[in-house]
Amino acid sequence: MGNSRLTVRILMEMENLITKSSTRDNITSRFQELHRSILRKHYNAADVEIDYHHHRIKMDVVLDDGEYDPKTINMVVSTMPVNLFYKDLCAFLKSCLSKDVKSLAFYASLLKQHTDKDIAMMAL
Repeated sequence: MGNSRLTVRILMEMENLITKSSTRDNITSRFQELHRSILRKHYNAADVEIDYHHHRIKMDVVLDDGEYDPKTINMVVSTMPVNLFYKDLCAFLKSCLSKDVKSLAFYASLLKQHTDKDIAMMAL
C-alpha cells in the first residue's frame, strides 16, 4: 500500500513539474533539458530536439537496445528518425509518464534535480 501511495505521489509531483515547466514564460534551458529527458526515457531516443515555436519534436529512436549504451560513444546504432507534432506540450509530456519501477526511479531523480523535493521524504 505504501508503494502505491509513493507511486501516486511521484507521478503527481512530475505532473506538477511538467505543468510548471511547460508555460511559455517558464521554458528555460533547464526545463528544456527536463522535457528532453522525459522524451528520451519514454521513446528510448538517442537524440531529442524540441521546436517549441512550431510544436515539433524530432528524435532518433533506438531500434535495438543491445546496441546502445548511453555511457559510451556509440558509433553504430540502428535508429529511426521520428518527427512528431504536438498541440499541447504539457498534455503530451504527461502522456509520456509510465508507472513501472524503473521509470519511477528515473522520475524521482528528475524531481530531486529540478525541485527541492526529496523522494525519501515523500514516502513518510
